[in-house]
Amino acid sequence: MKLGIIGLPQSGKTTLFNALTRATQPTGITGKIEVHTAVVDVPDDRVDKLSAMFQPKKTIYTKVTYADIAGLDGSAGKSGISGALLNNLTQMDGFIHVVRCFEDENVPHPNGSVDPLRDLAAMDSEFLLNDLIAVERKLEKLVEEKKKGAGRDKAIIDRETELFTRFHEQLSQEKLLRDLTLTAEEEKMLAGFGFLSRKPVLVVMNLSEGQKEPVVKYDHLHSQVVSLQAKLEMDIAQLPPEEAAMFLQEYGISEPSLNRMIRLSYDLLGLQSFFTVGPDEVRAWTTRRGATAPEAAGEIHTDLQKGFIRAEVVSYDDLMSLGGMNEAKAKGRLRLEGKEYVVLDGDILNIRFNI
Repeated sequence: MKLGIIGLPQSGKTTLFNALTRATQPTGITGKIEVHTAVVDVPDDRVDKLSAMFQPKKTIYTKVTYADIAGLDGSAGKSGISGALLNNLTQMDGFIHVVRCFEDENVPHPNGSVDPLRDLAAMDSEFLLNDLIAVERKLEKLVEEKKKGAGRDKAIIDRETELFTRFHEQLSQEKLLRDLTLTAEEEKMLAGFGFLSRKPVLVVMNLSEGQKEPVVKYDHLHSQVVSLQAKLEMDIAQLPPEEAAMFLQEYGISEPSLNRMIRLSYDLLGLQSFFTVGPDEVRAWTTRRGATAPEAAGEIHTDLQKGFIRAEVVSYDDLMSLGGMNEAKAKGRLRLEGKEYVVLDGDILNIRFNI
């Protein structure tokens, strides 16, 4: 999972990046196209408890990559977003859009005043315009391809033309592509495209300490809005664990932003975790919701998917309540599932395969 942290200058993108990754990147730098990345373990109490149960040689968490993307300022214009910046944006699975809500006379807003709704709309407009340019170019190519009459099947070209015409109508009305519901076939057609307004977005309203949460209406599919104090979260992230716990309690923060943001990001991207356990390794894996057992096996190794026979499955809750694998088996909670089984969040799998 790779998430890009975006926002207008002086919104607090790097501050949030430091809070999430415990990095120490300097804040307040504007005017440059820069990308800083960090890979972070996904915190999961279930992994900790499974590790305590099985006492493995290694405990491995799933990972998330955060990218602090500088360079967006709402001024791309009719030409769209520049090549280097656009390339970084299209590679992301989703975005964390930091919107400034805090007042600070020492950090002037580039637009002269703090207006969260205006800033949120500005970034959406930039993505909409960029996607519209890309869609128009694609439609022109499809027209030329059909005229030439060679190469791909005309039926495929017609289906793509219909889809991109829908996209053009949506964007021309200043509506985000992520608000369109697509079929599985249409999703496959878009495999090579990184339309920015289709990507899931977690909007983060960046507050000052003690500031009241603003009321923000952002009713779009694959989108959520949360509020947090990025500066405070960054300061806490730099502290030793014991001191950080005291600060969290003092400020009434139930959990670090890292945990909360990752959980929300998983929800947005339609992801879930499953586990493999044993004396050598307890490990968390990520798969999409709705994945079958063979597809989940493929996340571990492609050979496991190719040679899949059965999966031994027990839910995390059953395993923990019963106290171990032997007890789960004795109670009939450890079961064999075939190729059609849909993996659930928290399932513990042991893949039987033959190559």
